Amino acid sequence: MAGRRGWKRSLTTGSPAMRDLLRKRRMWRGAGDLRDSYDVVIVGGGAHGLATAYYLGQLGVRNVAVLEQGYIGSGAAGRNTTILRSNYKTPEGARFYDASLKLYERLSLELGFNLLFSQCGHLTLAHSDRAMLVMANRAEVNRINGIDSRLVYTDEVKRLCPALNVSPDVTYPIQGALYHPPGGIIRHDAVVWGFARGADRAGVEIHPYTEVTGLEVADGRVQGVHTNRGHVRAGQVVSAVAGWSTLVCAMAGVELPITTHILQACVTEPVKPLLDVVIVSSQMHAYLSQSDRGEFVMGAEIEPWTTYRMKGTLNFLQELSRHTLELFPQLQYARVLRSWAGLCDISPDYSPILGVTEVENFHVSAGWGTYGFKAAPIVGKTMAQLVATGRTPDLIAPFTLQRFYEDRLVSELGAAAVSH
Repeated sequence: MAGRRGWKRSLTTGSPAMRDLLRKRRMWRGAGDLRDSYDVVIVGGGAHGLATAYYLGQLGVRNVAVLEQGYIGSGAAGRNTTILRSNYKTPEGARFYDASLKLYERLSLELGFNLLFSQCGHLTLAHSDRAMLVMANRAEVNRINGIDSRLVYTDEVKRLCPALNVSPDVTYPIQGALYHPPGGIIRHDAVVWGFARGADRAGVEIHPYTEVTGLEVADGRVQGVHTNRGHVRAGQVVSAVAGWSTLVCAMAGVELPITTHILQACVTEPVKPLLDVVIVSSQMHAYLSQSDRGEFVMGAEIEPWTTYRMKGTLNFLQELSRHTLELFPQLQYARVLRSWAGLCDISPDYSPILGVTEVENFHVSAGWGTYGFKAAPIVGKTMAQLVATGRTPDLIAPFTLQRFYEDRLVSELGAAAVSH
């Protein structure tokens, strides 16, 4: 502890050369005081908010502040299970997530920061004839939209994942799977840090522990933001707060058709390399991957009740363990190290809500449910284009809030039957 206190003192009492070195080693600058006004205020310091700030910086919009009520990445961005994919059911969803996956593929190079992206492949298991038909349909939608995805049968599933139990003598025998080679896993906190560092270098201000307590709206237009550190004027405001979206948007008088649920996940102790592909079972409501440290990262479906209480449950661990051991019986002695929960904002059609609202210059990124993290780069890029130009990009046009008033929903329920 004495060493850590000494390190902190050196920021102010050390030599000029030492202070300069320590500043360079920081991921981003210290927050400092809030200015009186900003061209853009982004509420939410997670992957979506920071990606939007980063791409605004790339477009030359510099007078931007990111406000986060906790530490940077403390919300959904730091509580997900890091799975990336683009094999969605609707053409709109497939194109959107594929654009995001392509950005992820070159993001480490662009940000100059190793995000530990492993495109190890993604298998969505099918346990019935009906499930095989659904997978075949999704494969066709994917291929029509230029996405690498195909239906495979049990022999190829076993070849792709030798450790998987494909015996017919189980509760849910595996008949085949939807195989998506570009899918994989990434280091979620590295994505947050990379975008934060990139935004900071473009001149964006990042303010953790800055809670938004109200939004100022006059004559149908957003005017400013009230925070626990004072009031700031804002030319435009972007809400990117995941499970807190309904509360923040209500401050502006914008009603969202969203319910908030918790999603639980857990990790085991490290074990020897066993799994080098992402495994998902929609019928068993389980998904698994193995981290580079050897941990099995596992999750299930959202809890059916609406709540902001992020507490784990014994029922989650029991059900997930039962299904995991059917797929990988060799894990029967592996110990669970920790579990956690995060907030998910679910829209009626399981697709996001992106773009403009009825309040002028107040924009939202919400309704992500269980798959917002994989969309972070394309959300940031398209929302930045919207803010900078005032025009809604084609990729997010199907996902505007207005669709719920025009009866043109984009149903991704079938592709989001399990939470990842």
